[in-house]
Amino acid sequence: MKKEGALIINIDVSFNIVSFMMSIIQWSVIGYLAYRGYKRLDTKPRVWKILFALLVGLFAFTINMEFFHTLIKIPILPLGVWILYGVLRSKEGRWDTYRRFAWIGFLANFIFLAGTLLTIPLHSLIYPENDLSTYITGAEETSINIIHPSGEGRTLDQEKLEKQLSNVKQAEVESWLWYEEVGGRSSNPERFPYQLVGTTGKWGSGLNPDIYMEQDGKGLLISTRKTQYYYRFPETVLEEEE
Repeated sequence: MKKEGALIINIDVSFNIVSFMMSIIQWSVIGYLAYRGYKRLDTKPRVWKILFALLVGLFAFTINMEFFHTLIKIPILPLGVWILYGVLRSKEGRWDTYRRFAWIGFLANFIFLAGTLLTIPLHSLIYPENDLSTYITGAEETSINIIHPSGEGRTLDQEKLEKQLSNVKQAEVESWLWYEEVGGRSSNPERFPYQLVGTTGKWGSGLNPDIYMEQDGKGLLISTRKTQYYYRFPETVLEEEE
């Protein structure tokens, strides 16, 4: 059991393994296309020039959209290809040599788009975002920070927390009621005066949410960059400070 106010050093080493593996696949495909184009050339240019043409080809006019709370970029116009064409067209043979790599660069935008669209369902399948175990798999180093004066005088009972993690149930977020409380139209104390810190989520999820605990010690609010989830324990996990 840890008392609030203790010095906690939490180094975040989490990363998104699904996105990481997808990036490897994407760049492998791009590298293969570039290598195949390189092998077909009679006169082999320097590799750094090929890489430069690829990078320039990546520049594109895109339409940005939000898909399942994820920003995606749909390429429309090959700006980089046009730029490279404008620079090399007056140099004999240069455009013919590098145009395929510029177009591969533009094609890479679609490869990245496809990878993003595949990553969304894969990540949700492996790491369900509405499942508390995605965010808390262990509570050995867990403690609470008091973020509102109404939470003073209580500490976290780690043993009770660990025992109830498997029995926690998701509940509906009462957003309108909570909004009224925050807005000062209710005489109730702060609903979430504690922040839960030191939790361990599923390895490779890449999720690093803010976790708040309710005044009664039974409710947890998981706040991600996409949305919020609310859970209720059968019994309180807080105890009066001695």
